[in-house]
Amino acid sequence: MGMFAVSTHASPTPAGYVMEIQLVPAVCSLDPQRNKKRKCLEGYSLNVVGLYPEVTSQHNCVSSTALTLPPIQAKVVARVMPDENARKQLWHSIGGCVPMAANQYFRMMINYAEKLKIPDELTSQETRVIQASVLRNRMLRLNPGLPTQGFEFSCQQNKTNSILTEIKICYQSNGRYKACPKNVQNNCPATFTIKGSF
Repeated sequence: MGMFAVSTHASPTPAGYVMEIQLVPAVCSLDPQRNKKRKCLEGYSLNVVGLYPEVTSQHNCVSSTALTLPPIQAKVVARVMPDENARKQLWHSIGGCVPMAANQYFRMMINYAEKLKIPDELTSQETRVIQASVLRNRMLRLNPGLPTQGFEFSCQQNKTNSILTEIKICYQSNGRYKACPKNVQNNCPATFTIKGSF
């Protein structure tokens, strides 16, 4: 089956995709309930939450097909998305809005994740405070073709400061970077904390 093979429900091609990347140490430290999850216990620094199709309404995207990936592909996907239940939930919630089968969708997600270059600060063992503009410039320098508006940061407030928890990257349906749609917004202050892995 080629790239353009259509699954049985033949969804139209979305306007684009938004890849959501979670900073695992930050999320695990902010939510003690999550500390028992595999990604927290095994020391992951980044985790792909999903590659979401840009559609007008997400609630029509439910997939009726079960997620079954070949064992080798499941292992590859687990490197960026370790939680199998999260993978199943993701496919169940968006599978109806992507014009491809699950194995093609997850292959596309892996390709996007592997192509994206991440600044060292995001995978460091040390906790540090950084200016949003500095991190933004590093992302742009590492990823030629990524427009200034092609990604956004998400932060969560704890008692003392803002902690970076997510980065969202925006893509055209052909995989090229593009400016993010209006609903993908930055909510981080000018300076925030990147939680180290220890």
